[in-house]
Amino acid sequence: MAQTALLVARDLVALLRVDGRNARVLDGVSLALAPGSIADITGPSGSGKTTLLRALARLLPEVTGSLTLGSVPAENITPTAWRAAVALLPQKPAIFSGSVAENLRVPWTLKERHGQQPPTDEVLAAALVSVGLDDVALDRDAARLSVGQQARVALLRVLLTGPRVLLLDEPDAALDDASSDAVGALLRDFVEAGGAIARVRHHRSDGLATQRYVLEGGTLDALPAGVPEPEFGEVSL
Repeated sequence: MAQTALLVARDLVALLRVDGRNARVLDGVSLALAPGSIADITGPSGSGKTTLLRALARLLPEVTGSLTLGSVPAENITPTAWRAAVALLPQKPAIFSGSVAENLRVPWTLKERHGQQPPTDEVLAAALVSVGLDDVALDRDAARLSVGQQARVALLRVLLTGPRVLLLDEPDAALDDASSDAVGALLRDFVEAGGAIARVRHHRSDGLATQRYVLEGGTLDALPAGVPEPEFGEVSL
């Protein structure tokens, strides 16, 4: 693993109950994300892609192996601090009752951000413009947004908290091409500022990935440059 890596996972092993039996969903998976990198992860349905993202976010305490963030071992970082730095956006992110502005400010209602100043309306409005939501008012009922609009609001909510690593599970699954391009530009800005991203994807390549992997049979294998991603079904684990 490169010493310059921002997030490093070594020999991750995850045993999950699948169809009444224990399955080794992750079998010694290792991954390194350097600043400025975007790793795309594909694989068949049930291969453990979502499990891998959750393990990287330290949401599965039963997973064995080691994680480091900026060369600091995970055991020396509290789970709350880890998840502030390594942020996971699930495939179906939560949209809460209330306005768009209230949804974007949800992280600042949590105990760990007590005393921190939430972003202003001006910052939130500019963030909406950055993902093509300039026609969405801050006081609009978030429940009345389309699925694609809700997905972009959820992504902005994560980005506004200032993570160092983004873990994205199908971030453009509900987006049209124009919206996907807007999100892609936002992600490009994030890594150009020194962040790193791991994405589970099934869509056509958007050309942003600096690393590409296939997760199958519990192992994570790199795809050589120029080799197209194989087509697989939807995520289930």
